Amino acid sequence: MREEGEEEMVTPGEMLGKASEVKAGKGAYVADYRNSGILCVFSSLNGLRRTVSPSPDSPDQRPTIEVTGHKAHGAVPEPGSVVIARVTKVMAKTASADIMCVGPKAVQEKFSGIIRQQDVRATEIDRVDMHLSFRPGDIVRALVLSLGDARAYHLSTAKNELGVVSAESTAGATMVPISWTEMQCPLTGQIEQRKVAKVGS
Repeated sequence: MREEGEEEMVTPGEMLGKASEVKAGKGAYVADYRNSGILCVFSSLNGLRRTVSPSPDSPDQRPTIEVTGHKAHGAVPEPGSVVIARVTKVMAKTASADIMCVGPKAVQEKFSGIIRQQDVRATEIDRVDMHLSFRPGDIVRALVLSLGDARAYHLSTAKNELGVVSAESTAGATMVPISWTEMQCPLTGQIEQRKVAKVGS
């Protein structure tokens, strides 16, 4: 195999080509482009894209696209990863979050995540109230579903062990979970609604 072409900067979620024409190497993955049925190759990290030509005797003559990250030691979210994220904004249909850890490893660059209303919990999806599930500043454990269109990862909290793991009350105290949907301030006794993560087995 040999390298060819110029290296160029790419970002997570950037489309690198059609899967029928190129193969996904390190730092890249194949996904359906906006549910069009067309499989494309996307970058999974910030870094330099390069194209590697196949050897002349290879049965597959598609070139391979690789992305080399700037910070090879930093954790990168991938579909199927469990991440820890801090909620930054809550709207009617979505909540935005900054991903802080992938598994036990801290990230070294900024990765954004979005939790959509249909991905908050597994039951009564149409009755989910985002403002009663998360608040800005909450720390959540979530599953990475995919890379979204806006270069933000789609996250899900629709399992018992996923959801809010730490939250501050309006009084500034770390709240204690008292049910699947409620956390209580130890200072004031005030109860606030959350999509609470189940801790332990």
